[in-house]
Amino acid sequence: MGPVELTVSDLERSLGYYRDSIGLNVGEQGAGRASLGSNGAELLVLHEVPGARPAPRNTGLFHFALLVPKRRDLASWLAHARRERVPLTGASDHFVSEALYLRDPDEHGIEIYADRPRELWERQDRLTTEPLDLDDLLGELDDPEADRFEGLPAGTVMGHVHLQVAEIPKTVAFYRDQLGFELTASLGMQAAFLAAGGYHHHIGVNTWASADASPPPEGSASLRRATIAFPDSESRDAALQRTVEGGGEIEDTPEGPVVRDPSGNGLLLA
Repeated sequence: MGPVELTVSDLERSLGYYRDSIGLNVGEQGAGRASLGSNGAELLVLHEVPGARPAPRNTGLFHFALLVPKRRDLASWLAHARRERVPLTGASDHFVSEALYLRDPDEHGIEIYADRPRELWERQDRLTTEPLDLDDLLGELDDPEADRFEGLPAGTVMGHVHLQVAEIPKTVAFYRDQLGFELTASLGMQAAFLAAGGYHHHIGVNTWASADASPPPEGSASLRRATIAFPDSESRDAALQRTVEGGGEIEDTPEGPVVRDPSGNGLLLA
């Protein structure tokens, strides 16, 4: 997964939050737009719409997930959040990973997580949700109060994107049959998880929070688009061809072709 692009209501407020609370570096800025990332890798792009209302519970973003390289990196971020009183909305042990959840000033969902060793979760084939043992996680550090946090480390990537959708079957068919992801887990009509390359999930979709199955109202903070990075142009072009054959439309943009899933979520195919 590549960068996620969001609409925010106050760019300077959001930049302060993502820099000071999350630990991303601010990159290129201009004309109501700013890029953020880690060690030169772009992870997030913010577009300002002054006065945009908080992200609603419509179809769109459930959360984007920043994957840090090591468990100790997650512990260091947690110690930083505790010292700086950064509010969390959840902390979960998914067996395949350990995850911390929060929301930005516009109510966009964020996950910061670390994977457990791949051989463990590939062997067990599990994706669960249990309470995360925060004290055990902080035990990775010699002294959580004295740990020095200097931002999210090099190697942090966009691990996955979790979307709110109107319905599951059509969504799974789109990501599996047109874009080429593999279905890795399913919760019936409520949620599904898809991935490439044997990962536990790059895309999550659910109907849990979609109080309204329509797109977000105009003027709301929202997901503008997520980026799916294909390994080469041939595989990307094949996905575009399947999308057209499936009745989808392609929007040409300066950054590349954009398609939309059945719920209208924008996807830049890079």
